[in-house]
Amino acid sequence: MTLRILHTADLHLDSPLRSLAMKDERLAAQVRSASRQALENMVHFCIDEDVHAFLIAGDLYDGQERSAKTAAYLASQMLRLEEAGVKVFYIKGNHDAENPIAGEIALPPNVHVFDGRGGVVQLGDHPVYIHGVSFRDRVAPESLLPKYAPPEPSSVNIAMMHTSLNGAEGHDPYAPCSVADLAGAGFDYWALGHVHKRQVHGQNPWIVMPGMPQGRDIGEAGPKSASLLTIEAGQIAVTEVPTSIVEFRTCECNLDGVETDDAIRAALRDALRAQAGEGAAILRLRLVGQTDLAWQIRQLADRWREEIDALAEGIGGLWVEKLTIDLMPPSRGVADSAVGEVHQLMADISAEPGFLEGMGKELEQILALLPAERRREIAPDEASQDALLRQLSEDAVLSMVAKMRGQGA
Repeated sequence: MTLRILHTADLHLDSPLRSLAMKDERLAAQVRSASRQALENMVHFCIDEDVHAFLIAGDLYDGQERSAKTAAYLASQMLRLEEAGVKVFYIKGNHDAENPIAGEIALPPNVHVFDGRGGVVQLGDHPVYIHGVSFRDRVAPESLLPKYAPPEPSSVNIAMMHTSLNGAEGHDPYAPCSVADLAGAGFDYWALGHVHKRQVHGQNPWIVMPGMPQGRDIGEAGPKSASLLTIEAGQIAVTEVPTSIVEFRTCECNLDGVETDDAIRAALRDALRAQAGEGAAILRLRLVGQTDLAWQIRQLADRWREEIDALAEGIGGLWVEKLTIDLMPPSRGVADSAVGEVHQLMADISAEPGFLEGMGKELEQILALLPAERRREIAPDEASQDALLRQLSEDAVLSMVAKMRGQGA
């Protein structure tokens, strides 16, 4: 018999999308419940595709969300799965341990919640066993691997773990262990959670971090999915199942050689249309290339932003969160003027070590005012912070030159 099992993690139910574009009331109304809709997509898939089990590898909730409405909503979705005969296996992650609701919900009998001691459950009368260990507390500084029972012989053994493995950028260490440790434990499939980006660490055995089913900001960009296990004759095949309701993306519009406003609009329209498709998309749009209109575009950035927003609205399903202008004029004649000389002077100053050091101290003060999670997203390491400083300095120089040149330059 062929068995199908859907594996997801890090739903962070009712966690808000963290995006500047959410200031748009139409977008906010459409995607405010994106995490719920992602869950509903997976529930629909389980029912429509005759899935036998649904694995949730931690962080079903968001630690700061404590709504009883969230609990009631989850129970209703699990009940739909029970009525369809779908078993649900759930381990608590660090965010679930923060959330008191995670231990108070009355879930239907098709849902098995593993506790901190660990356990193993057979999937019906099939030779398939699900192993799992939940977080007892918000932190888990030690490996959870010793808590897992040995694999059942002559069966398919699937183990669920919420872990940062050996560490991942932007994530604190939780239940640390190595891929080699997991591979040597004797299980056929490791259903992991915690890291929000999909990663397949091995196929013999399968070691899969499915990533979150719905991104919340540009740091969680790109399409999101769950992992579908198809088990036949004791062998496991794994495919992706799309889950995103709204997708965060970065894109570029090349304006090399454009000479008129109409040509700019045409290039922008083409770049935005390339991003259109199923579902909503929140974009960070970057204008690149060399054009004689570089200074005018910078000078009139607010006007062009309004035109871009109008183009996105006309296409439908697109919102531009941030516009970055990385345009330069052709190299010919740039320095052959007083403004060109000032431009070069400011560029030289902005590259001096003393200037960058002073800017670095100011940037550190600003970053210190932000939550730790946001700081990691903006400047996760020293190299990223240095690159941000240089980019900000270059942007400032080009913006001032654009103002000096004026619209008619």
